[in-house]
Amino acid sequence: MSDRCRRVVIVTGASRGLGRETALQFGAAGCRVVVNYRERERDALLVAQEITGGGGEAMAFRADVRHAPDVESMINGTMDRWGSVDVFVNNAGMMRDALLVRMDEEDWDIVLDTNLKGPFLCMRAASRSMTGQGSGHIISVASIAGVRGRDGQANYASSKAGLIGLTKAAAKEFGGANIQVNCVLPGLLTTDMGAAARERVHGQVIAETTLGRTSNAVEVAAFILHLSRMQNVSGQVFNLDSRIL
Repeated sequence: MSDRCRRVVIVTGASRGLGRETALQFGAAGCRVVVNYRERERDALLVAQEITGGGGEAMAFRADVRHAPDVESMINGTMDRWGSVDVFVNNAGMMRDALLVRMDEEDWDIVLDTNLKGPFLCMRAASRSMTGQGSGHIISVASIAGVRGRDGQANYASSKAGLIGLTKAAAKEFGGANIQVNCVLPGLLTTDMGAAARERVHGQVIAETTLGRTSNAVEVAAFILHLSRMQNVSGQVFNLDSRIL
């Protein structure tokens, strides 16, 4: 199914993993895609090239979501090139696992800044453009750890719990401007980021699922694409694996 309206989509952390797959699927659907990255320029350029090679439109854009000027520059650059921001996917995230009693403040701060402050800055900037055009959809990638908690991930779980709360609050604030705000809980993925957690918690996660398997990035990205097309859903949290909340 192609997006005939040529929607403009920004995906943060899109140089690898779930972000990469999400950017590729939006590109294949006919959207114009901003492939955001912070450090992996070559990887981001390859994602953009894959989209354009398939007949789509894309550009790689470096921006650290923890810094407001970077985020504003990305939004402005997108508006200058394509004139709108129709979908914003908050995917950029990181882990710095440690038991709470051993966790450094630096590890707490960088995870909260990336996983919670970053989406706040992105939502704030994107919503201004979306308000002007009278529509938009913001989709954030949270985690079941934000609902259930997990030992060794006090910073990560707190950031994702905050992101879920931010999603619900923003949905209430932005609904009057016809801006939808939702989030997904993708489950444990076979990506670079998931690998860091998978080695330690894989068995525990599998034991918690009803189907006895991990999640799939292709399937999660397909859901994000489908959700972005829905017109009457906002303020919701979608669990995309078989663990029961």
